[in-house]
Amino acid sequence: MTTDQSPPTTTLTARTPEDLLAVVPVVLGFEPTESMVMLTFGGDRPFHARVDLPDAVDDVAEMAALLAEPARHHGVRRAFLIAYSDRDRFADRALQATAQSLRLHGVEVIDGLLTDGRRWRPVPGRPGVPLDGVPYDLSAHPFAAQAVYDGRVVHASRDRLAETVAAQPDLVARVVPALAALTGEPLPALEEGRWARELVERHVGRGTSPADAEVARLLRGMLDLRVRDAAWSSLTRTRAREHTAFWTDVVRRAPDPLVAAPAALLGFAAWQAGQGAVAWCAVDRCIEADPGYSLAGLVAEVLTRAVPPETWEGGFDWTTGLSA
Repeated sequence: MTTDQSPPTTTLTARTPEDLLAVVPVVLGFEPTESMVMLTFGGDRPFHARVDLPDAVDDVAEMAALLAEPARHHGVRRAFLIAYSDRDRFADRALQATAQSLRLHGVEVIDGLLTDGRRWRPVPGRPGVPLDGVPYDLSAHPFAAQAVYDGRVVHASRDRLAETVAAQPDLVARVVPALAALTGEPLPALEEGRWARELVERHVGRGTSPADAEVARLLRGMLDLRVRDAAWSSLTRTRAREHTAFWTDVVRRAPDPLVAAPAALLGFAAWQAGQGAVAWCAVDRCIEADPGYSLAGLVAEVLTRAVPPETWEGGFDWTTGLSA
């Protein structure tokens, strides 16, 4: 499930179905397809969520529960549903089943829309709206222009978003020789951890990219979980976007056997930055490399439950148990 909890730079007020359809890619960071999207209002902390539409009818109830449970947990009072699909009848049933699940959890469903990306229609239908839907075009919508002005990147699809954290062969090819050039054993965890923390703080603070040799040493060092913890111990919510940029860079340059640690840290940083879609892509990359990596499982859990970023206080002491 993709969730977005980042405070918008600009308040977007939706008054029409086209406005709502324009809001979704801005808050998610990509244009959804074959998806169920839930926009929430009221509650402890409003959030927006997206799940994949299943292939079979038997899986619709599970999909609906993925949205209803966090809505119930966070005391959401009202929600708006949008199904993105060209499978009209199936998506219609999925939307109505999700609405029913939300209502059973005490959530008022304001309305629902079904869209194939070209036409929208309300679910259930209502008088005055053509049965084949209303055509629309968001290419010149003011919300899209505002997103560009605010620096919010909207990707054409989730796959395109995932490409932003995928390995870049030319960059990986420069790090591999630097890894081969590392000779001898790493320094003790306390020393290597101090080096890793200082490296991350320096580049995050300056907005710069580490050299290939630095990336190689960092990747090797983070095979030790104590060094990995040192590397992200300076993460704070106020600098989460900068940490997200740093770890995105490292993940794109990491060979697959060494990508689990930086991908998990990217997922955590993106969650803290309110970038749920990026966090999920990072989790997926980590799990592909190491299915049992526990930190990725933790990030997946907080994303699935739509846990607000402010519930994590940060500031842990990574040196506990290490002696000079």
